[in-house]
Amino acid sequence: MRTILLKTILLMLMLNGIPFLILAQKNIQKQAENDTKTWKYEIEAVNVGVQGTYLIKVWTYSPSPQVAVEQSKKNAIHGIIFKGFAGKQGVPGEKALASDPNAELTHQDFFDSFFSNGGKYMKFVNLTNDGAIDYLDIIKMGKEFKIGLIVSVNVSELRKDLEDGGIIKSLSSGF
Repeated sequence: MRTILLKTILLMLMLNGIPFLILAQKNIQKQAENDTKTWKYEIEAVNVGVQGTYLIKVWTYSPSPQVAVEQSKKNAIHGIIFKGFAGKQGVPGEKALASDPNAELTHQDFFDSFFSNGGKYMKFVNLTNDGAIDYLDIIKMGKEFKIGLIVSVNVSELRKDLEDGGIIKSLSSGF
């Protein structure tokens, strides 16, 4: 009898916890969307990637480490398109793919969809460490974290997609 009572209580607790888990997941997604709107990150060269890719470290600022992991992918793509990054010894820096500083605003509908959660940006980026974060790459800064993740970006495919979408000009189209 006691076992049945315990099982019933556990079942009730589990069922009551499900809405909490769903709400927590929605809050994390909402935080990710807010983080995307602010584009608060830094990019640094790590190493020369295989041909057509960049291997970079993305430092993402977020109140949630879980959000920062997913946000790092978006930030890597955003940085490659709009900011570029400085090189370091033995690793060249790269200019932004978009030469027009207003490209993000000019093509806002494209980029809103492109950077939506689970959006098209996902097909051009991989976390090289499967989201595992080195403890030295987690820095608590007041109410938020600065999280560093190494990311591989397939720049040749990203460039082709942006060219096909009319966002950037083809390298062969001249200047």
